[in-house]
Amino acid sequence: MSIPFTKASACGNDFLIVDARYAPADIAAFSQRICDRHNGVGADGVEWLSADSGSDAAIRLINADGTEAEISGNGTRCVAAYLVNNGAAGKLAIRTGAGTKHCELISRSANTFEFEMDMGEPAVDSPCALKLSSGQISGTPVSMGNPHFAIFVDAFPADWPAIGAEVQRQANFKEGVNVEFVRVTEPQDIEVRFFERGVGETQSSGTGSCASAVAAIAAGKVTSTVNVHALGGTQAVRWEKKVFLRGPAQLICQGEYFG
Repeated sequence: MSIPFTKASACGNDFLIVDARYAPADIAAFSQRICDRHNGVGADGVEWLSADSGSDAAIRLINADGTEAEISGNGTRCVAAYLVNNGAAGKLAIRTGAGTKHCELISRSANTFEFEMDMGEPAVDSPCALKLSSGQISGTPVSMGNPHFAIFVDAFPADWPAIGAEVQRQANFKEGVNVEFVRVTEPQDIEVRFFERGVGETQSSGTGSCASAVAAIAAGKVTSTVNVHALGGTQAVRWEKKVFLRGPAQLICQGEYFG
């Protein structure tokens, strides 16, 4: 059976959007196969899309390693682009595992869409220290509906992905954690590297951008609105009790997977 998909990317954080009616019994194994960058289509995760009576759509996110995540800010924005491209209005409510999120279309140029997304209220804990094999490291736990650990650095360590992987293995994070390395460059600018649950190194992260900006604002290092610069591009985060994320989403291609 061939399964139709749409591939979309938000600042290099890429997702496959698939109608949930095609979901096989072993959705985790299938998501791993289709996300494989050599023998599959290639993506950081699959957004399984279904109808929802209380919103414009419901989505279920399965990461590239087959694990399930509550939400991806970038993935949700990719789904919003897909829905608008298929005739939906410019204001959308999308139900995720972390609640219903609202996306507003700001602009469109061909297959690239700019959205601002209401990410809800963050939960920021006090900074804490972890003992790693390389020594002690401090970071700020932040929840954006999914768990994050933001580590401030003066310069990115050469082995930051390895450090991120070791942080994820710590017993403190019973449900895993998304790790961000945050470098403050200007009063309203930060540069970030992301190591995500179920994926590893990513070029960008929507919830990770929000968590990084919130941690930096809470620490008094920057002021809102914060420009979050990543390897895949820049997103803007403002915090006004709720957090609002603004950035692009690009529809890349459509096809059929012979899975």
